[in-house]
Amino acid sequence: MNTATPWQLQGLGFEFCNCQPGCTCNFSGFPTSADGSCKAVVLTRIESGRCGTIELSAIDAVAILDWPKAIHDGGGRAVFVVPPEVDDDQLGALAQIFTGQLGGMPWAILGTTYEVAGVVRAPIAVTDDDLHSGLAIPGVGRAQGTTLKNPVTGEDHRVAIELDQGFIWKRGDCGQGSFEVAAEGIHLQFDDSNWIRYRFDWTNQG
Repeated sequence: MNTATPWQLQGLGFEFCNCQPGCTCNFSGFPTSADGSCKAVVLTRIESGRCGTIELSAIDAVAILDWPKAIHDGGGRAVFVVPPEVDDDQLGALAQIFTGQLGGMPWAILGTTYEVAGVVRAPIAVTDDDLHSGLAIPGVGRAQGTTLKNPVTGEDHRVAIELDQGFIWKRGDCGQGSFEVAAEGIHLQFDDSNWIRYRFDWTNQG
């Protein structure tokens, strides 16, 4: 019997990482980065969410993630950024979810692959404009996406990935993005690498 506190999060995700656009981790499970690492900035924009009696709706959270190899090889470090108005109860609930303590996908898997290097409280400014979306965090950094381009004409090239068995997302709209962030000893900077925009619906129930 599952006695863990029930939780559910629904909303919008931004994934910026150092793979080539499209991120071969979605196909073969291994990064196409130059050194085989996985380094990422991921926005979780919770539009509707709850953990037990704790309301989590309308919270933006950013994860700065640094794995030395493929995600499933573990050994990663993570820094989480939340706005100052997130209270201690909300932060505690998110911490339990994002470290996999309450079960439920995708965090039951992801939470076992990194140790949390720190939590930063800072305002998160999100620009939600389809594949031209991005985010900025004062004192931490920024990430900005754009579309892929047709190599011949230079026009926008729309690409999406459908993952029937995807446990983070089922459909991701793909582009290219650039990001630079620094917090709690992690510094990441990449240009024209992978960026994916997606919807999520995560829970530990059912």
